[in-house]
Amino acid sequence: MYGWKLALSVTFISLLCMGVQSAEKNSLASEIPVISIKGPIGPAVSEHLTAEINVANSQNTSPLIIITLDTPGGLVSSLRDINQTILASNIPVACLVYPKGARAASAGTYILYACHVAAMAKATTIGAATPVQIGPSAPSPEKRAPADKSEEDKPSNTTASAMEKKVLNDAIAYIRSLAQLRGRNEKWAELAVKEAATLTASEALKINVIDLIAESPTQLITRLDGTIITFGEKQITLKLKGAVLVDKQPSWQNQFIATITNPNIAYILMIIGVYGLLLEFYSPGVGLAGVTGAISLIIALYAFQMLPLSYAGLALLLLGIVLLITESMLPSFGIFGLGGITAFVVGSIFLFDTAQPQFQVSRVLIASVSVLSILFFLFALGFIWRARKNPVVTGPEAIIGANATVIYDFEGQGFVNLNGERWNAISPIKLSKGQAVTVIEINGLSLLVSLVEAKEASNGVRNQ
Repeated sequence: MYGWKLALSVTFISLLCMGVQSAEKNSLASEIPVISIKGPIGPAVSEHLTAEINVANSQNTSPLIIITLDTPGGLVSSLRDINQTILASNIPVACLVYPKGARAASAGTYILYACHVAAMAKATTIGAATPVQIGPSAPSPEKRAPADKSEEDKPSNTTASAMEKKVLNDAIAYIRSLAQLRGRNEKWAELAVKEAATLTASEALKINVIDLIAESPTQLITRLDGTIITFGEKQITLKLKGAVLVDKQPSWQNQFIATITNPNIAYILMIIGVYGLLLEFYSPGVGLAGVTGAISLIIALYAFQMLPLSYAGLALLLLGIVLLITESMLPSFGIFGLGGITAFVVGSIFLFDTAQPQFQVSRVLIASVSVLSILFFLFALGFIWRARKNPVVTGPEAIIGANATVIYDFEGQGFVNLNGERWNAISPIKLSKGQAVTVIEINGLSLLVSLVEAKEASNGVRNQ
């Protein structure tokens, strides 16, 4: 009687466990990571995005990865890293220019073209993908033909240099290859690079630059559910019904990298590092300045290797510091100081080899640091350097060699007056009251003294 009840209970528990496991599996399979790019694309953004895509690929439980995009552009090296990760992904990647008012400019255009699904929210824009260093000197494809041979032979200020042409052609080939891979508008992609062309969301949809318009990531997965997309060499159907969006926030390590790779922060850290080590060198103490300077300089160097550092700019900046130090030690009527200020400011301006303002040091910060550096080197560091040359006024070094006056007649041991203080004194010869003596050695709390010559004694008495 109880046997069948026990068997029924076991069967029920087993089915319940299987249902829970199945529900957990379906829940994991329906999670879609959402990775946000907001602001300039730099090393921190690249590391965060590539790490999250790699994690999703290693778990292989997500049917889709979504990237929301709002960027004015960024570094080419970071862009290449992101796109390589997207192209190598085993999971389809959808890119959405979001929210309203967002843009996928410059590097953002390349990322949107690299994704398997490209979408935009209304009131967003895409384009202006011309490499910044090309600037206005890029040749126009619709350039007017010369009127005559003499005009053709004249040098033109709008003709790009060989290096600029290489950069421009490389960018064009890159975005065309992405357009061909995803079956998107190749001609407009080339115009976005050549002529900095831009489009609104509706215009982009009309000419096959994007695949659809969606107002949010939630609406995006709703519209993509059941859609057939090309993934590699095959066609797959996206099954996104009941999917749960999971917002992937940067870790504290990534936030730290984002902070120190800000060009202004890296610049300040480098200045603190240099000044801290200089203060420790010129005025050794408890080591606080040296430790702070060393830590700041190491962090700055770590940030520099992730940024487009110009070694010429760095060399000029360090030369400026050396010249300012020289001016504080060896006054040259302003020659070293003026040269140091010039080198320091120019080196700070060209410290990072990029024309993008978001990866350059602020001009206001450069001016402020330059003024503080002038004051630091010409006054603070100069004062410390001059103070090192002053005679010692405390400790054994100040006592040995100083002149004292005998208080009472004595031979062997007695008392002398040194700088208004009464000291025990030891002398191998007899001394009389009022005689001037010189301290030869300190023996515990007693001074070993010797008689001063007449001329030296008179000087010692006057000094006291």
